[in-house]
Amino acid sequence: MSQFQKEIVQAVLIADNNAWNFKPLSDEGPTALLPLVNVSMLDYALIALNRSGVEEVFVYASTFLQDIREHIKQGIATSASWSFAMTVHVIGGEGCRCFGDAMRDLDAKALIRGNFILLGADTVTNADLRPVLEQHKRNAKFDKGNAATLVFKECASNTPRTGNELLIAVNKQNDRLLYHQRLRMNHKETRYQLPLDVFLSNACVTMHHNLLDPQIAIGSPSMLSLFSDNFDFQTRDDFVRGLLINEELLDSRIYVAMLPPAQYACKVNNWLAYQLASRDIINRWAYPLAPDMCLYKLQQQYAFHKDNIYKSHDALVSKVALQENVVIQAGSQVDTGTLINSSVIGANCHIGKNCQLTSVFLMDNVTIKDNCVLQHCVIGAGAIINNHCAITDGCVLGSKCILPAKTKLANKLLSSNLRSDNNAIEVVSYGPQAYVISDSASAEADDSDSEDELMFKSNKPTIPKMCPLQMLLNEDSDSTYSSDDEDEDGSRLVTPLPDDTNIFLSEVIDSLTRGFREMSNPDFLILEINSSRYAYNMSLKEVNFYVVKAVFSLDSVLEPANNNVLAAISGVFKQLGPVVSNYIKSEDAMLDCLKALEDICEENELVRDKISQVVHYLYDKDFVSEDAVLAWYEQLDVTEHATLRQSLAKLVEWLNQSSEEEDD
Repeated sequence: MSQFQKEIVQAVLIADNNAWNFKPLSDEGPTALLPLVNVSMLDYALIALNRSGVEEVFVYASTFLQDIREHIKQGIATSASWSFAMTVHVIGGEGCRCFGDAMRDLDAKALIRGNFILLGADTVTNADLRPVLEQHKRNAKFDKGNAATLVFKECASNTPRTGNELLIAVNKQNDRLLYHQRLRMNHKETRYQLPLDVFLSNACVTMHHNLLDPQIAIGSPSMLSLFSDNFDFQTRDDFVRGLLINEELLDSRIYVAMLPPAQYACKVNNWLAYQLASRDIINRWAYPLAPDMCLYKLQQQYAFHKDNIYKSHDALVSKVALQENVVIQAGSQVDTGTLINSSVIGANCHIGKNCQLTSVFLMDNVTIKDNCVLQHCVIGAGAIINNHCAITDGCVLGSKCILPAKTKLANKLLSSNLRSDNNAIEVVSYGPQAYVISDSASAEADDSDSEDELMFKSNKPTIPKMCPLQMLLNEDSDSTYSSDDEDEDGSRLVTPLPDDTNIFLSEVIDSLTRGFREMSNPDFLILEINSSRYAYNMSLKEVNFYVVKAVFSLDSVLEPANNNVLAAISGVFKQLGPVVSNYIKSEDAMLDCLKALEDICEENELVRDKISQVVHYLYDKDFVSEDAVLAWYEQLDVTEHATLRQSLAKLVEWLNQSSEEEDD
């Protein structure tokens, strides 16, 4: 009868990844129990496994093993949501120094009896992994060398990099992984280099350069034995790289599965990823992993208000103090005059009067005295911050730190006690319970359990910290790095490359400048502009916008004789008017033309002062219609474009009167 028994779905949960990225809190306790929106990361992973139908979980830990055991016992005793349909075992080994050692130890213990789900405690996902498990089993029927199926998630191109981004090549016919490269933080590649064999040996290859690795995999029983047979497999990336290089020798292959767009998955492997994951959970992108959904305890802990405010019924705080994206747990108190935005407040915290908190994460029992400013920082449990302190730029304070009054901190990691192994370059103290520790990531990379340690060795040698996310997005969009010289000494910064729109604009300006100076045939200029348009794949709206902007960017308009900008514009349009008329034909194109004038007004003071006459001139010469001018005027923001609206008011009034007279 044993052959008819149902196969038990097993999972392995690795509990001590990325220990050095979460200093100093990782020195005081397991990173798996680090609260993320007031729920430990280990609980998020267990909830994800429970939602995927897992029946038996092995939580593997090598540090703070007893703390994790106590947490699991407490979860079972208090009827945690994952404890009803799942058996959880906590195992570990003192000699385990990396991910590979954990896999070898699991193989020696012979606890895994079939295909299993492999997950990290730092993974947050609402995905149902059962379809991926079935896909892995189907592939295993056709390919006995199927060692693992890696699960990836597509991400937006403008998302800040957290070290989890990948470039992969996949055989489109069977989803077999052909190439795997982890992309580096603070780095934007202009080109990628792939082995030619990838394309010569496969008829159909798909490239993905916009993927996140949430550290989810489906493993075959052979996966553990491959780690046992190859002691150079220290991290999961080593495992993938080794199988791709020695695929024929090891007779093992790796397959790929993509999560659907509606499902959420991320890996919280540093403070920047912690900040992003907290934002996503608060904004309900990981639903039902939302603060008000009774995630851990089967009782309602928060009342959900508009603007993503989650407030406990037992928290003493006026709603005026909470602006948006705020979670505040039971027992916490916020005094009058304090404003909190995009922050998470733990249990039994006390925040004084007239404080400002932006992107702040407070653990339990934190005390913040009056008139403090905190931005983009983490405060450990039991810490005390005295009056008039300013903590900004990714600071992290360890548990029980006491910061003296009027202290200003930026980009620092503080611990409450000075340890000999803290890697402190020199002892810097802000008090008897506030010592600065090193934020060097490379100092401990050799002993790290993180699977992506090499990524940090080769570029920024400091632990990634929290920061204003908008600033990070702007940096990513403005700067570009070269990936040609990816040696061990780090990446080389090169001159920022202009994007296609700037190149297109500069080419149009060059063409029009030469055409205006040489009085060229307008048809030839139109041909030049169209060729540039197709070369840089510009849309018609962009062409309309940038042609008008280029006309007003000519030297004769920027620096007119005797500052007579109207005469200069009239002279330019006499020569280049047919070029503009070729593009500005429809009502939408006229709006594009007028929107270009908004940019020109900000750049050219002479045009800004005469904007009413400029628009009137374009109207008289039939470049824009009356309806287009009135529609554009209505679209101008009352506050942002107040000066522009005031300058155009008389012209708009005259146009309205003339249209009324025509109606009469």
